[in-house]
Order: sequence, then structure tokens, then C-alpha cells
Amino acid sequence: MDTSVISKFVDPTKIWEWIENFVHQLPSNKGYVLLGGIGVWTLYKFISNPVRFISIIRTIPRDFCALPTLILLKRNLRHFQNGNYTIFRVFEEIVKKNRNKIIFQFNDFKMTGKEVQELSYRVANYFASLGYKKGDRVGIFMTNCAEYAPIWLGLSRIGVIGALINTNLRQTPLKHCIESVNCKAVIFTLDLVDAMNELLAECGGQLEGEPTLYTFLEGGTSIPMTFYDSFKSLNEILVDVDTICPLVKEAIGFGDVAMFIFTSGTTGLPKAASIKHSRFLMLAATVVHIAGIKNSDIVYTPLPLYHGSGTVLGSGPALLYGACQVIRKKFSASNFWSDCIKYNATVSQYIGETCRYLLGQPVSKQDKQHKVRVMYGNGLRGEIWADFVSRFGVKISEFYGATEGNCNMVNLDGRVGAIGFVPLWGPNVLPIRLIKVDEETGEPIRDPKTGFVVRCGLNHPGEIVGRIIKKDPITDFQGYADKTSTSGKIMVDAFRKGDSWFRSGDVLVQDNLGYFYFQDRKGDTFRWKGENCSTAEVESIISTISGLKGTVVFGVEIPGANGRAGMAVMSDPENTLDMKELANGVIKGLPAYARPVFVRVLSTELVLTGTYKLKKNEYQKEAFNINLVPDPVYFFNGKKYVRMDQEIYEDIMSSKIRV
Repeated sequence: MDTSVISKFVDPTKIWEWIENFVHQLPSNKGYVLLGGIGVWTLYKFISNPVRFISIIRTIPRDFCALPTLILLKRNLRHFQNGNYTIFRVFEEIVKKNRNKIIFQFNDFKMTGKEVQELSYRVANYFASLGYKKGDRVGIFMTNCAEYAPIWLGLSRIGVIGALINTNLRQTPLKHCIESVNCKAVIFTLDLVDAMNELLAECGGQLEGEPTLYTFLEGGTSIPMTFYDSFKSLNEILVDVDTICPLVKEAIGFGDVAMFIFTSGTTGLPKAASIKHSRFLMLAATVVHIAGIKNSDIVYTPLPLYHGSGTVLGSGPALLYGACQVIRKKFSASNFWSDCIKYNATVSQYIGETCRYLLGQPVSKQDKQHKVRVMYGNGLRGEIWADFVSRFGVKISEFYGATEGNCNMVNLDGRVGAIGFVPLWGPNVLPIRLIKVDEETGEPIRDPKTGFVVRCGLNHPGEIVGRIIKKDPITDFQGYADKTSTSGKIMVDAFRKGDSWFRSGDVLVQDNLGYFYFQDRKGDTFRWKGENCSTAEVESIISTISGLKGTVVFGVEIPGANGRAGMAVMSDPENTLDMKELANGVIKGLPAYARPVFVRVLSTELVLTGTYKLKKNEYQKEAFNINLVPDPVYFFNGKKYVRMDQEIYEDIMSSKIRV
């Protein structure tokens, strides 16, 4: 931490002189009484808890250096809120300043601010001509491309909500995403035509609500509408649409929903998280300030744009601040630094899994030939943090936060392994808390006397929760398209009567200096390959495939890997499970990150607790350790399930087999 920054604001040698002048200006002896009171209070605090007092003194330089960033962010958000700004209104101001600046680049295809604006106008005018209005929904099932943001931006201009759908989804989960938000249309890239045809075949040729289906070919290329008889070509349609600013009948403002981003919650199928213009502006502004992104920066994004990270935190700095976003279709560890060099990237995004893959690449001259000065993201493991920074010569801006959550934190001073901090002297600067939860039920533990939840002390893990303050873009919880899902994430009467808190489902720990460290995900969710997976969703699908109802799914740790890999325990007393059929089923019905890597097959029924709940924790502790587990355990090698033996187990544990 470079505490010399403090000297820009305060000269430590002048502090006592300033205090003396202040005291002398006070009438009579009130100044000395005030100082005496402060001295007594300080002495009391030191005697009552000397360790905490010393910790507060130690962290004052850190907190003071973070203050300007927080003030600047608050000022920007107040400006957006008071002016009732939307994403597209902020973007209009960027275009006015420099219409010809490159905003998005995908491979060699570039889009200037003027071209982004014109495409968004075409999209808005076309759908408005069809009678689409504020509140209607359009599914965006597109792989990464330069036109991704202009399309949802165009829809938002007329109040239509773009639903960003995970391109890995197939069949039931894909159908659910389209139908759960009542999409009137779906736009998809040509590389996903097979997925749509497969879905239509399953649905008898038509989805619920009969949405119009549009193909889109990225890179500004047009295709004949007759190429795919059952779909319309959005490229060809938009050629003849006006590029004038659309006329909007209904007002659209700061508090309106701009998009839905699907997220795997703690139960069931993906949920559509509501992202209002206010939240998009807040998150994009935050990442710009914490990573120091400037108008002249080139931001490299190898993350999927259906995620909040790729769209809100990646496209946000481009749309709102005029930076250039270079988009890659899929992450490639072997091409990462060569891409950064090719595109002259100065900033890059990451998730923890990508950092591990980059470190696993052979040492190369390219490791420090790039111009990337800062990488921002989340999930960088503490044990590889220092090695990563040293090898690639970049600054890390680690943050914590869910797409829909309000428990957002930022690591501003590069503390290894930390996801952020809250000042010890001012815990309400960010109204977040760690609470104790029941290990079996997952419910908050409440004090039997007061009825309020029990807070965790320092260095004790607990679930992080954030206080919901309505109309505050930083602390508000905007919920999901489904109201039932929204209510399930809210905890009321937590610390006092009438309060409301967002439950994250994440377990963190806070140390003596106020730093937070990620521990685990609670509930029925595990995170693998950078994606959150709902165990209930996986259980439902593999139960359907196998015909076995006794199935439990959870995440298990693998040495050297980020997150937890999926594992299923299946009860098969009749010995009817066909492992080949199961493998084919999970390949067809589940995205790669959600497929169970391990399957344990029981010849008995699943063990239940005294309250008839599955003993998931006990199975999770034994995991795939064949030295502890008496039942057959199978390993998914990407194509089929193979029976694990000692050699396979040891190769996985030693990372000879990369999972």
C-alpha cells in the first residue's frame, strides 16, 4: 500500500498545528474540554479492546486512500439519478464527443460509436414498427460478437427488455428461459441454429407464446431470408430500416428494467435477474473507478456476454465512458496474451478459472510484452495471486458481487486473496454483515431471546447479507422476473423490526483488519468453470435420464482447481442404471460445466436425517475418495463415465488428469 497518496490530501506534520489553531479559535475552554473528551473516549476504546483499537489505527491509511474513489462514485451515481439517466442516454453523450471512435471490436470487425448508435436505432425502429412496447421481452441467444450490445441497447431504447440467455443451454433449461419471461421474439446467431431446431423438435415445432425467431450473422454480413425457411433474418430486415432516433411513446428512466440476466439461484432452473438502468450504471461506474479505466483504454473481454461480467462490467465502460471493448468469442489460454498484444489491450477482464489456466501455460516472452496494466474480475485464488502478478506484471482489481445482489465489495489495495474490505471504524459505510446459519437447513440462526439473527465474529465464517435500501442504486435489490424467487432471497426482521436484507448464499470470513475472504457457496448451488450451477436443476435432469428418483447432487473440491466440480450420488438398488445412457443424456441435456464429474452409485436407499432430509453433507465429505467410499464411483472424462480405480483417483489428486 502506497501511503504517500495521503500526502496529497493531508500533511501529517501539520496535523497538530491545525488542531491547536482550531482549539484556540473556540471560545473559553470548550476546545480543551472537547479534546479531553476525545482523549477519554480514545483511552476507553483502547482499554476495552486494545487489539481492535490498534487494528483501526493500522487501517486508517487504507481507508483514507479509498475515500476519494467512493466519493467520486457516489457523485457520479447522484448525477445519473438526479438526471433520470438511462444507458442509451449516457451513450448518446459519448457519441456526440467522438462519433468515429472505435467502441466494439470482434476479430477484425470494428464498430464506431456512430455505427453502434445507428444499429441500435435500426433495432429500435424495427421492433417499434411491429408494435413492441415498454415491458415486452426479447430473448437474446447469441454468442459473443460486436453487435451483441447494440442489439439489446436498441431494444432498451423503446423499453423492450432483452433477456440474455446462456448459449450453453439446451432443451429444457433453454425452453424455460425463453418461456419464463414470455419472450415475444428470440434473436440467435447462426452457430446456434442447431440448438434452436433441436428445441423446436422437442416442443412439436412451436414454443409457448409463439415467439418470432430471428437469425443474426455477426460481422455486418447479410444472409438471404430463404437460407433458413423457418427463421427470419434480422440482418436482411434491418438493411431497410431507418437510422433516425426512434419516437418513444412511454417514458423510460433510471428506475426501469434494461435487461434480464439469467442466473442459477439456489434452487431450480435459471432465474431472470432484473437489471435496471440504475444498476447497470452503478456497476459500470464502479468498475471504471476501481480499475482506473479511461476513455483511451482498450478492454479485452474473453468472457461470455450473456453474463453480467461480460456485458455490464465489460460493455459498460465502453457504452458509458467511451473505452474500446475487444471481444473474443471464447476464452483461450494459449491465445490470451497474443490477443492482448495484437489489439494493444491496456485492461483485461478475468475470472479465477481463467487465471489458473493462464498460469498453467508454458512461460513465454509474451508474458510481459503486452500493455495490460490492470486486470479486473473475481475468483482469483489467494495461493496463485502473487505468482500471477509477478509473472505477468499486472495489477489485480478483485471484486465481489452477484449479478442481482447488493453485497458488493472491491479490493482497492491489492491485499492478496481478499475480495474487499469494510472500515472497522465505520461498518455502515457498506451495510453488509456475516451471519450464522444452520448447517443442515441453511436457515439463519436467530437469538432465542431477541428473535434477531446472530452475527459472526471476526475470523469466523458466515453467510454474507446486504441491507436493502430502496431507490439506492448501490444497496437496492431489484429481484427477479419471478416474484416468488425474489421473496425467497429476502430476509426480514434480521437485526431490527422492519428491516430487509438480501441473502447471497455465499460464505465469507472477515479478518482483524476488516478484509473479507471468500470461503464457499452455501445452499443447493456449486460454482464450476466460472458458472453457478443449481443442484436441483442437475438432479431433475439426471433423474429424468436415469429414471432413478433417489438422486442427490453437490459440489466437491479438486486439488488445484477453482470452485467445486459436480458430483451425483444415485440410489440404484435394482441395478438398472446404464452409465452409457447417463453419459449421453448429460452431454445432450446439460452444459459442460453442469455435468456431474463424479457419480457414486448406491445399492441401497439414500440416507435420511431424523427429519427425513437427505444427508447431503455426509456424502459431500466423503466425496469421490475411493479409499473411503465403499460404493462404485465413476469419473466423467468428457465422453463417458469410467469406473474409478486407485490410479485414476491419484492422477486426479495430483492434477495429472486435468478436470
